[in-house]
Amino acid sequence: MRPTYLEVNLSQLKQNLENIRKHVSPAKVLVVLKANAYGHGVDGVAPFIAPFADYIGVAIVEEAIHLRKLGITTPILVMGGTLPEQLPDFFEYDLTLAASSADLLTAAEQLAESTRKPLKVHLKIDTGMERIGVHEYEAEAFIEKSLACSHLDIEGIFTHFANSETLESIDLPIADSLLSDSIVKPSLQLERFEEVLSIYEKRSEPTPRIRHTANSGATLLLPESYYDMVRPGVLFYGVYPARDVEKIIDVKPALTWKSKVVYSKVTLPGRAVSYGSLWQAEAQTRIVTVPCGYADGYFRRMTNQPRVLINGKKYPQVGRICMDQFMVNVGDDDVKVGDEAVLFGNGITAEDLADWAGTNEYEVMTNISARVPRVYVEGAIQ
Repeated sequence: MRPTYLEVNLSQLKQNLENIRKHVSPAKVLVVLKANAYGHGVDGVAPFIAPFADYIGVAIVEEAIHLRKLGITTPILVMGGTLPEQLPDFFEYDLTLAASSADLLTAAEQLAESTRKPLKVHLKIDTGMERIGVHEYEAEAFIEKSLACSHLDIEGIFTHFANSETLESIDLPIADSLLSDSIVKPSLQLERFEEVLSIYEKRSEPTPRIRHTANSGATLLLPESYYDMVRPGVLFYGVYPARDVEKIIDVKPALTWKSKVVYSKVTLPGRAVSYGSLWQAEAQTRIVTVPCGYADGYFRRMTNQPRVLINGKKYPQVGRICMDQFMVNVGDDDVKVGDEAVLFGNGITAEDLADWAGTNEYEVMTNISARVPRVYVEGAIQ
């Protein structure tokens, strides 16, 4: 196997899910497995975790089809935008549609009628994200149309928060400088969602049986948003959605990114390292090479910032990160070819990589390339 690989602790993922479930009970838990299970590798994660999840969430229909071909039988909600021509796949693979427009709802009803096949639908309401979904102020006609769809199972209704993971968005005590008039607060989105739900009461109709709004941030901070189901994404993988969020659910990262030293040499003073000559040795030092680069998701823009754990000690990455390799300055230490290097995990966090790359933890994890092998273990949890 390639010396650069990801080790994924499935037992830790299961523990994370159990801790989330205890916190939100009696609400159901939808586990988000989009984007290759946030970089953890859906082929290994999904078969293990699916029996413990009430629902699975993905972004696109192709992700859902892949899960079905893996043998996953858990209900799957395709949360992203869908084109009418993609609807036959929902029937063929028993997928749940996020109906984000009246036209899509009508197309689904017509297809269900003509094929005489059932289809579960969750109505998507836009309460402030401005991405997909019917605006709350236009929802009445949308709901009326859904109530007339006799060939569809309108199982759910949901919305998505724009700012639930940030302290300023939920009115916790913070510095005034953090406040912004442009922030769409979860309290406002919940108010709008409740207005939509009241449409059912006015018509003496029951609401769909699965109402859901809570992403990772709301799962941590907004118990009033749990309704019938929560949708933890990054939280399930053991990463908190914001640095200053209160860590009231015990979750831990399940991923460790490992490699090995493939070359070790002494570099003389004044010798520059890598493309662009962005770093040079001030004194004689040992430079080692690790076979991982930006084609693997170890971002080029991190150059000269990361710390890498080799033999239990952190060393600075030096010189421009290459497509397939990068270099580390280990000073006078006797680091040999074959010694283990840890790029992520064991004290090097997703937050660290995000800071070095000038991005967020989500991008760090989801950009780990498919060419990096995933190795799955069931073992001790943190």
